[in-house]
Amino acid sequence: MTMRVAAIDCGTNSIRLLIADIQPSSPSDQSERGRGDSGRDHPTALSDVTRQMRIVRLGEGVDRTGRLSAAALDRTMTALTEYAGLIADAKPEAIRMVATSATRDAANAQEFTDRVLEILGVAPEVITGDEEAWLSFTGATRELVGTPLADECLPPYLVADIGGGSTEFVLGGPDESADRRQVSRGQILGRSVNIGCVRLTERHLHSDPPLPAEIAATVKDIDAGLGQAAAAVPVEQAKTLVGLAGSVTTVAAIALGLDEYDSVRTHHSLISAARVHETADALLAMTRAERAAIPVMHPGRVDVIGAGALILDRIMTRFGFTDVLVSEHDILDGIAWSLIP
Repeated sequence: MTMRVAAIDCGTNSIRLLIADIQPSSPSDQSERGRGDSGRDHPTALSDVTRQMRIVRLGEGVDRTGRLSAAALDRTMTALTEYAGLIADAKPEAIRMVATSATRDAANAQEFTDRVLEILGVAPEVITGDEEAWLSFTGATRELVGTPLADECLPPYLVADIGGGSTEFVLGGPDESADRRQVSRGQILGRSVNIGCVRLTERHLHSDPPLPAEIAATVKDIDAGLGQAAAAVPVEQAKTLVGLAGSVTTVAAIALGLDEYDSVRTHHSLISAARVHETADALLAMTRAERAAIPVMHPGRVDVIGAGALILDRIMTRFGFTDVLVSEHDILDGIAWSLIP
C-alpha cells in the first residue's frame, strides 16, 4: 500500500520540501529478491508529489555571531508557513523536518524550534553531522543499485554533500545480506566538516571578484577540512564520487552548457574533474553581476557559488577522482525514506 510522506530539510542556505508517495515492492519482487531478515516488504519506489526549494539563508552570520538573526528566522518561517499549507492539502501520513549545520551552531536554536512547532505542528530535529551524513547517503545512493548506471558507477560510493555551513562525507555501499537497495549503518563511515559555501564566503570571499589572497585562504580552509575527513573516512577505498546539493548541481548545469536549469539533465550526469576545475576557476574570476547573468544560476546562489565550486574542485583534486556523479536526490530523499517503518 502506498504511503504518503512529507520531508523538510532546513539547512544553512535553503529550506526544502518533498512530499512523496512511497510504494512498497510487490510480492513478485519479493520472491525474486528475497525479504531479508525482517520478512517485511521493503519500499522500492519514491514518486514526487511536489518538491519545493526556497533560499532563506538561515545561517547568515552564524559563523561570526553564533546566533540565528531575526531577519533570517523570519525569512525561514515565511517559507515554512507556505510549506505547511502544501502539507495540509496533501495530507501525508508522516512528517519529518530536520535542521542541520546552522541550527547546530546557533545559541538561540530553541527559538527556531519553538517557532517551527507553532507553524508546522511538528518539532524540528536538530540532527548531528553523522545523522546528516547517513540521510544524505541513503537519499543519494538508494536508487543506484540494480540500475544500468551501477555498471559504470561502482561501489563503494563516497558521497559528498556540500552545504552552506558544512560538507558531509560518507563512504559505503549496498547491504548484500538483505534487500540490495538498503544500506546498513554498520557499512558506512562518515564525517561532517565545517566547510560550506556560505561559511567560507562569509569568512574569506569579500571582494568582487574575489582576490587571489582570498581564494588562497579559502583553499587553505577547505584543505584542512578535507584532511579531517580523510582522517575519519578511508576515501581511498571509494570507486565513485557522488556529489550532492545546489553547488554541485549548479556546477553541473554550467559544465553541461544548459540554457536553463534542468534537473532531468543534471541528475546522474558525469562531470569530469577538468570541467569542474574550469568551471570553478571561471566562477571565481567573475563579478557578482556576471555570475547572476548565467542562465542556470539561482539568485540565492550567486554570491556563494564560487566557494561551493571550489570545494568540489578541491575534493576531486585532493582525493584523485576523475569524475563526479551528480545527484539531484540527497538528504531530502533520505528523510522521506526514513519515514517508512
